[in-house]
Amino acid sequence: MKTSDPNSSIAQFRLTSRLAEERIHAAAKQSGNVIFGDHALDRMEERGIPDVQVLDILRTGYVASNPERTEHDEWKCKVSKEIRGRRQAGVLTIILNNGRLFVKTVEWEDLR
Repeated sequence: MKTSDPNSSIAQFRLTSRLAEERIHAAAKQSGNVIFGDHALDRMEERGIPDVQVLDILRTGYVASNPERTEHDEWKCKVSKEIRGRRQAGVLTIILNNGRLFVKTVEWEDLR
Protein backbone atom coordinates (compact mmCIF):
# COMPACT_ATOMS: atom_id res chain seq x y z
CA MET A 1 0.00 0.00 0.00
CA LYS A 2 1.10 3.54 -0.73
CA THR A 3 -0.02 6.90 0.51
CA SER A 4 -0.25 9.76 -1.92
CA ASP A 5 0.25 12.37 0.82
CA PRO A 6 2.99 11.68 3.39
CA ASN A 7 0.98 13.60 6.03
CA SER A 8 -2.13 11.52 5.46
CA SER A 9 -2.97 8.54 7.64
CA ILE A 10 -5.08 6.97 4.87
CA ALA A 11 -3.29 4.28 2.89
CA GLN A 12 -4.08 3.99 -0.81
CA PHE A 13 -5.06 0.48 -1.94
CA ARG A 14 -3.15 -1.06 -4.85
CA LEU A 15 -5.04 -3.71 -6.80
CA THR A 16 -2.88 -6.71 -7.73
CA SER A 17 -3.24 -8.63 -10.98
CA ARG A 18 -4.42 -11.73 -9.08
CA LEU A 19 -7.15 -9.86 -7.20
CA ALA A 20 -8.22 -8.03 -10.40
CA GLU A 21 -8.48 -11.39 -12.16
CA GLU A 22 -10.69 -12.76 -9.36
CA ARG A 23 -12.96 -9.71 -9.47
CA ILE A 24 -13.25 -9.83 -13.25
CA HIS A 25 -14.00 -13.57 -13.30
CA ALA A 26 -16.70 -13.13 -10.64
CA ALA A 27 -18.35 -10.13 -12.32
CA ALA A 28 -18.26 -11.70 -15.81
CA LYS A 29 -20.20 -14.77 -14.61
CA GLN A 30 -23.29 -12.63 -15.19
CA SER A 31 -23.31 -11.25 -18.75
CA GLY A 32 -25.37 -8.29 -17.54
CA ASN A 33 -22.35 -7.06 -15.58
CA VAL A 34 -20.37 -6.54 -18.80
CA ILE A 35 -20.78 -3.31 -20.77
CA PHE A 36 -19.32 -3.18 -24.29
CA GLY A 37 -18.15 0.25 -25.45
CA ASP A 38 -18.70 1.33 -29.05
CA HIS A 39 -14.96 1.17 -29.76
CA ALA A 40 -14.80 -2.41 -28.44
CA LEU A 41 -17.79 -3.45 -30.55
CA ASP A 42 -16.14 -1.97 -33.66
CA ARG A 43 -12.82 -3.75 -32.93
CA MET A 44 -14.62 -7.05 -32.21
CA GLU A 45 -16.29 -6.89 -35.63
CA GLU A 46 -13.08 -5.80 -37.38
CA ARG A 47 -10.99 -8.54 -35.73
CA GLY A 48 -13.57 -11.33 -35.87
CA ILE A 49 -13.80 -11.82 -32.11
CA PRO A 50 -17.45 -12.39 -31.10
CA ASP A 51 -18.98 -11.41 -27.77
CA VAL A 52 -19.12 -15.06 -26.68
CA GLN A 53 -15.32 -15.26 -26.89
CA VAL A 54 -14.87 -11.93 -25.12
CA LEU A 55 -17.06 -13.16 -22.26
CA ASP A 56 -15.04 -16.39 -22.11
CA ILE A 57 -11.81 -14.40 -21.92
CA LEU A 58 -13.23 -12.31 -19.07
CA ARG A 59 -14.46 -15.43 -17.24
CA THR A 60 -11.33 -17.56 -17.59
CA GLY A 61 -8.44 -15.41 -18.85
CA TYR A 62 -5.50 -14.01 -16.92
CA VAL A 63 -4.27 -10.54 -15.95
CA ALA A 64 -0.50 -10.46 -16.51
CA SER A 65 0.37 -7.02 -15.15
CA ASN A 66 -0.88 -4.91 -12.28
CA PRO A 67 -3.97 -2.80 -13.03
CA GLU A 68 -3.69 0.97 -13.37
CA ARG A 69 -5.95 3.59 -11.82
CA THR A 70 -8.10 5.59 -14.24
CA GLU A 71 -8.93 9.27 -13.96
CA HIS A 72 -12.29 8.22 -12.45
CA ASP A 73 -10.55 6.20 -9.70
CA GLU A 74 -11.48 2.87 -11.28
CA TRP A 75 -9.11 0.07 -12.33
CA LYS A 76 -7.98 -0.68 -15.90
CA CYS A 77 -6.23 -3.86 -16.99
CA LYS A 78 -5.94 -6.30 -19.85
CA VAL A 79 -7.35 -9.81 -19.61
CA SER A 80 -5.70 -12.24 -22.03
CA LYS A 81 -6.30 -15.79 -23.18
CA GLU A 82 -5.27 -18.12 -25.95
CA ILE A 83 -8.13 -18.72 -28.36
CA ARG A 84 -8.44 -20.25 -31.82
CA GLY A 85 -5.50 -22.56 -31.59
CA ARG A 86 -2.52 -20.49 -30.64
CA ARG A 87 -3.84 -16.97 -31.12
CA GLN A 88 -3.72 -14.80 -28.03
CA ALA A 89 -6.49 -12.21 -27.56
CA GLY A 90 -6.58 -9.35 -25.06
CA VAL A 91 -9.57 -7.50 -23.64
CA LEU A 92 -8.82 -4.07 -22.17
CA THR A 93 -11.25 -3.89 -19.26
CA ILE A 94 -12.18 -1.27 -16.69
CA ILE A 95 -13.47 -2.50 -13.34
CA LEU A 96 -16.11 0.11 -12.56
CA ASN A 97 -16.72 1.35 -9.02
CA ASN A 98 -20.10 -0.41 -9.00
CA GLY A 99 -18.40 -3.78 -9.67
CA ARG A 100 -19.46 -4.05 -13.31
CA LEU A 101 -16.99 -4.31 -16.19
CA PHE A 102 -16.55 -1.94 -19.12
CA VAL A 103 -14.89 -3.44 -22.20
CA LYS A 104 -12.85 -0.65 -23.77
CA THR A 105 -11.22 -2.57 -26.63
CA VAL A 106 -10.43 -6.07 -27.89
CA GLU A 107 -7.24 -6.97 -29.73
CA TRP A 108 -5.07 -9.78 -31.00
CA GLU A 109 -1.88 -10.01 -28.98
CA ASP A 110 0.15 -11.83 -31.65
CA LEU A 111 -0.36 -9.17 -34.35
CA ARG A 112 -0.82 -11.58 -37.27
